[in-house]
Amino acid sequence: MRAIQRLRLAAGATALAILAVGCSGGGGSGHGAISNGESASATKLPVKKGGTVTIAEVGAQPDFIFPLAPATNQNGYNVNLTQPLWPYLVYAGDGANSVVNKDKSLFSSLDYSNGDKRITITLKSWNWSDGQPVTSRDFSFVYNLLKANASNWNAHLVGLFPEDVSKVSTPDAHTVVLDLTQAYNPDFYTDDVLSTIPLLPQHAWDKTSATGAVGDDDTTTAGAKAVYAYLQKEGAKTTAFTTNPLWQVVDGPWKLSEFRSNGYYSYVPNTQYSGSTKPTLDKVVFSPFTSDTPEINALRSGSALDIASLPLTDVKQAQALESSGYSIASVPIPGVAEIEPNLYNSAVGALLRPLYVRQAMEYLIDRNQIVSKVYNGYADPGNGPVPVKATGAWASPLEKAGGPYPYDPAKAKALLQAHGWTVVPGGTTTCASPGTGATQCGAGITAGQALTFNLVYSSGRATTDEQNAAIKSSEAQAGITVNLKSEPFNTLISTIGTCTAASHPASGCGWQLAEFGYNPYPLYPNGTGFFDTGGSANSGGYSDPTMDQLIKATEYGSSAQTFTQYEDYAAQQLPWLWLPLRESLLVYRKNLQGVVPLNPFSGEQNFEDWGYTS
Repeated sequence: MRAIQRLRLAAGATALAILAVGCSGGGGSGHGAISNGESASATKLPVKKGGTVTIAEVGAQPDFIFPLAPATNQNGYNVNLTQPLWPYLVYAGDGANSVVNKDKSLFSSLDYSNGDKRITITLKSWNWSDGQPVTSRDFSFVYNLLKANASNWNAHLVGLFPEDVSKVSTPDAHTVVLDLTQAYNPDFYTDDVLSTIPLLPQHAWDKTSATGAVGDDDTTTAGAKAVYAYLQKEGAKTTAFTTNPLWQVVDGPWKLSEFRSNGYYSYVPNTQYSGSTKPTLDKVVFSPFTSDTPEINALRSGSALDIASLPLTDVKQAQALESSGYSIASVPIPGVAEIEPNLYNSAVGALLRPLYVRQAMEYLIDRNQIVSKVYNGYADPGNGPVPVKATGAWASPLEKAGGPYPYDPAKAKALLQAHGWTVVPGGTTTCASPGTGATQCGAGITAGQALTFNLVYSSGRATTDEQNAAIKSSEAQAGITVNLKSEPFNTLISTIGTCTAASHPASGCGWQLAEFGYNPYPLYPNGTGFFDTGGSANSGGYSDPTMDQLIKATEYGSSAQTFTQYEDYAAQQLPWLWLPLRESLLVYRKNLQGVVPLNPFSGEQNFEDWGYTS
């Protein structure tokens, strides 16, 4: 789950964006052992060659290795797995700064011209792990695959790359020229579009079967479809992640050395890596845990865990862990946590479509209390679509002031009563005045229908259980019933289909309310892919022409006022119910240098920067 991709992440993820450092410091107070993630590594010490780092991974695991995963696969942990192997053309985050990392990016220069409708990309002189050069042909290979298969790519943003490219030219081995169909805000296009594109080894992958010869199949639509189908089929074979020759050809700093069915996997250095920062460690291991309880027990026991996430229910353990050789940093996450409503569920979609119902539900979520009591102060308040802590420069005055829907049960009850509901606090609120008038319940809502919903969410974290129990209790103050069900993250995302007015099959749209944990943001935190019609992470079918127009305005222009208009509109319209987003308390060995300050967007995936000082 890399923050650049619009993929869902479990709230308890210990890899990547869940550990992402924001531009500002940590949250709560009163725990002296916990530092600000930005300043924890101010003094650089000499590092020794070698050593193994073991990282705890809680609640989920990767299940796909081909970097262009299917649209149906929303497992953000797959990006954790693949980014160290195949980095993106534009690498987001540099130290604790929310900027493009030019050192780790694959381009040496990136120039906009022709009124921002042409992009000239000069690639660095890097090599693949088999010694072959990384060239502009590798970019055109990716473009050709996506042009023929964009609808089956999980990072696809409708109307953007590759549809918005009128022509790709490769005048030499290290130059790519993109002519776009229209001008874009360069910050948006660089930060949110080019940062989703890896280069892939055309010389090794351009074939349609394991025994077939490598050629130029991608240059025809039929050939590109056949190559893509073959690579996606192979990419799902978890038992062959480390044995399939395809996945041995990488341009990143690491190679995958082990992958087990329980989610255990490990990396070793790519000795042919061309980047300026070469790996110092011998090995990096991801060790799976089903929940945070065994993880904290492993830390307490002084096991081989070198990096883990301290559960916020165990903040009091901070000083004890520090005395046993760990440092701890609090780090906010650039993303948004939410309850996503299925606006086209056959049973409750009609209840969720009227804005006033979602407003009432948001007024009943006591976000400040959740931040204080559940997360011990270590969380973004969740006042709208842009996090206040991690991306404060983009947060509007409205969000910084608490958002449009502060906790107010009286307003929630009044809203429902004004629209024809008999409100029964602690009981069951029902529709007393069906119909579409201004004082009636709304289209498709029947007399006597109850405000009762099923909320499914990712299991594994005690804080998530506590948060949703608190929401269930507070919603009941206006007679809204929320039935809770937790599932493992991988199970959850496999059962949540995309539901729209045009298509909401029972097979994938039986869900009503879903909390995935959080959705990570790229460098430019607009709502593309989240709140626009047909967006890649818009599973609930939200569609609003004004929202679409405002999002497009942030893509095409760079006005701060335009961004604020989009942000405030999204905050008010509630395409999702806003929730606090927990920070991560990162526990790491004191003698492991380079872990902090964490990259805000690649999180702990930059193992090549790490090394033991003793």
